[in-house]
Parts: sequence; structure tokens; C-alpha cells
Amino acid sequence: MTDFITRHTEVIECVLEGFDRLMFRGVLRSINYSHGLDRFLTAHGILLKDFGSFAEQCTRALDARAKEVATKSNRPYIYLQSSGVRKDEYARQIAERDGVTAGLICVLACVEPCVTADLRRNRDSGHLEVTYRMRKCRFFYFYWLDWEFGLMHLRIQSWVPFDVQVYVNGRLYLAEQLKRESISFEQIHNALFDIGDLPRAQAILRRLETRNWARFLNPPARRVNPLLKELGFVGRFGYYWTIYESEYATDVLFKSRKALQKVYPSLWGHALRHFSSRDVLRFLTDRVRGMLPNRVVTSKRHRVEGVRLKHQVNENSLKMYDKEGIILRIETTINNPRRFQALRRKDGRLVWGKMSKGLRDLARRITICRDANGRYLEALAVVGDPTPSHQLLDAVSRRVRKGRKPYRPLRPIAPEESRLFEAILHGEHLLHGFTSRHIQRLLFPTQANTPKEAARRRGQVARHLRLLRAHQLIRKVPHRNLYRIAPHGHLLMATALIFRQTDWALLKDTAA
Repeated sequence: MTDFITRHTEVIECVLEGFDRLMFRGVLRSINYSHGLDRFLTAHGILLKDFGSFAEQCTRALDARAKEVATKSNRPYIYLQSSGVRKDEYARQIAERDGVTAGLICVLACVEPCVTADLRRNRDSGHLEVTYRMRKCRFFYFYWLDWEFGLMHLRIQSWVPFDVQVYVNGRLYLAEQLKRESISFEQIHNALFDIGDLPRAQAILRRLETRNWARFLNPPARRVNPLLKELGFVGRFGYYWTIYESEYATDVLFKSRKALQKVYPSLWGHALRHFSSRDVLRFLTDRVRGMLPNRVVTSKRHRVEGVRLKHQVNENSLKMYDKEGIILRIETTINNPRRFQALRRKDGRLVWGKMSKGLRDLARRITICRDANGRYLEALAVVGDPTPSHQLLDAVSRRVRKGRKPYRPLRPIAPEESRLFEAILHGEHLLHGFTSRHIQRLLFPTQANTPKEAARRRGQVARHLRLLRAHQLIRKVPHRNLYRIAPHGHLLMATALIFRQTDWALLKDTAA
């Protein structure tokens, strides 16, 4: 990220990073799987044939509590005929209509698809068994204006296993805290700019990264679910909280809309044309153990917030916005953390294992998101460089000496040199560096047929690396067989590839 900020330092006001959207999910782990629910029913003396009536009784209790909460707060309980209604907008409209400034706004009920408990008859034994499958049931949405987070909501499932979701917005949290501390700022939706005290704003956002979320989430969940108290067995365990979805945003605040709009088309154009699937993969992960994605999709879309470029790797994504025309937002969304790695203690030592959705891996999730945003901005640092291209290319188009040995000029846009540049600029190399073996695999995708052929390939790649080192495009890590791309080298090689890959018609139009 440092190179990007340095490149555009004259037009950038500051950088603000932290959570944007957080969706927490609470589950009752003791009944969230078939065998656990079966044991729970047995412990409470509930026969399987009576499970339906028991579940309906629980649904009526949750419905009664939802209506009771609405009545006590003198707020409406509304049943929605369609689950497709945009509930956030609907709740905002009610709050504006009724002048609600704090507390409960409304309770919304609707039927939605979900995974719920059911019974099935075993064909072999003929006995009833507990199972979980996709069905539909009623959900209750509690919307309120919180003194810390502003607009937030809680959703509870009315059928077993009574899962809960809680939504909070980090930028709305920041806005509320800035108001409390009388710090000036401008706000459009969840975009904040012209902040009077930027270091203080960043410190406030950092609070969300170390917050005790279980302590914050348990009280509202217990308030809307009377079953936690009535069913003592479940109540002893309570809800186990996981992060169902998270969005971590890095906001680069520009000094003016004109400054951002001048550079943004070049940014999304460069990302759309030159970030390959492997690049996107490496932006979104830092340790890969044979878990390549099944699908990588890049798409551009014009939205109300601005032009959005989205790179999606299965369930997770990395997005870029020109938010409200003045903020360049890079945002990492994690829906499936198991595609990432986290340290686990096993047999007295730390080993890498799959990251979980649990709160214990929150710090690791933050590190992954922050690094992904930073790597993305770093890769965009080559866009908008004021140095004339000929100065970059001319510098490597002449012979150089390293020690007593001369080295030939580079041919930056020749086919052979371009293949080498593409291999060097591979996405993973921006983060981890690379070895001679990495470059061999990219330049020669097929296996060598003879030892002589393998030796020839090793020698050719070694000569390429010595040539690039002589021209100061790469550097060797001391005491290791590892190389890293020099900042100047990244700029030059990316520029050469852009020249080679740009459509001739575009160059003709530019010349005209």
C-alpha cells in the first residue's frame, strides 16, 4: 500500500481501514446436529412422534415474545407477504416516518428458506430418525437504533435449531462515535469523509477488532428467545457465536472528487485487463496448501455507490469502488474462512490448519483482509506513474556492467522477454518472492524428457535471473535462494506488458 500512497500523495488526504459490515451467527451447538437434538429430546422426555407438536409450541413462544417486545416498545409488528422485501430500507422508512431516534424501530416477520430439523423414517429399521434438511419457516427481524452502532438488526429462526443472526455496520458505528465525541465529518450512506480528527477515527474503528463480541451479542439474543430460559438444558450452553460474513474495507480518501475521477478509470481498467485468476487468488490468500479455487470471476458493474470491480474466488471476494466519488474503497469479503490458514496448537507445537468462523480466529481474519487490501493497492501502484514510458524502457535498452561482467540490453516488448516478465510478475511472487524453480515451472509447463534438457532449462533461467539482477529489476534475498521484485522493476515490467497487450486501435486513436 505504501507505494500506492506515495504515488498519489498529492491528492490523497488519508487512509482509513477497518470493518465495514459484520454478520454474526449464533447457534445452539447442543442441538445443531441430528445426534445432539436426539439426545436433547431424550433428556427432556420428548418422544419423536411428539417432536412436531413440541417444535410448534416453541414457534408460538417465539412469536409471542416478538409481539410482546413490539408491544412494550409501542412499535409495529408487521408480517411481510414476501421475503424479497428489502428489510433494511423498509425499517429506515418506518424510522423516518415515525421519528424514531433510539430503541426499537419495528419487528418484521416473514417466511424464508432455511435448514431446519425434521423427522424421517429409516427404510431399513422402520424407525423415526431426526434429520436436518432445507425447508421454510418463519423468521423474526428485530430492527433498532443502537446508541453505539446506529441501525442494526437481529434475525431469529422460529423452528429448531433457533439460529440467530446479528448485523452491525462498522462505518455506522464510527459515525455514532464521532457524533458522541463532537468530531466533525461528512456522511453519505456508509461512506465517511472530511473527518475532523483522522487519527482518532482510526483508533475508534480499531476498537471493533478487539471487542468482546460474545458479551455484546448475548443480551439481545436472550431477550428475543425465551426458550433459553425455559429449556434449561439449552440455556446452560447458550449461543455459540461465529462470524457468518465479514467485510473489511480500506478507504483511501481523496482530497476532491475530481482527483479520484481522474485516476479511477485507469485503476479499474488496469485491474480488469491485467489481474489474472492466479493474481486474484494470491490477493485473497497468503498460505495455500493445495486448495486452488474452482472458480475465479472478475466483473465490473455500475452501482449507486459508484463503479464496482469485483474479483470473486468461490465464496470470498475482493472489491474496488469509487465510493460516493471521493473514496477509493478496497474491500475484502470473507464468507468461507476455511479456504485460509490459521495457526493451531497440536501436540505442543503450532501448525497451520484451516481457519474457522469462530471468534477465536478474528485476529487472523483481520490480518488476512488487511493484507489482501494492501496487496491489491500495491499492485495498482504502477497505474498513473508520471514518468514517461520511454524513460523507463530506455534505461534497460542499453548494455550494463555488474562488476567486471557486461550484460546485454533487455528487449522489453519482445516475445521472449514478455514471457519472462509475466512469470516474474506472477501474483504469488509479489508476496512470497520466487526461486529459480518457480520461474522454470512457469516458463516450461511440461516436464523435461531428459536430464540434459532439465539442466539446459536450469541454466537458461539462471542466466535470465542474472540479467534481471544486473538491470536492478529484481534483487536476491541475502543468504537465501530467493528473489524479490524491486519497486522499479515492477513498474518497468508492468509498463512493458501493457505496451505489448494494448489494442493497436487504442494506440492509433491516442496518436491521432
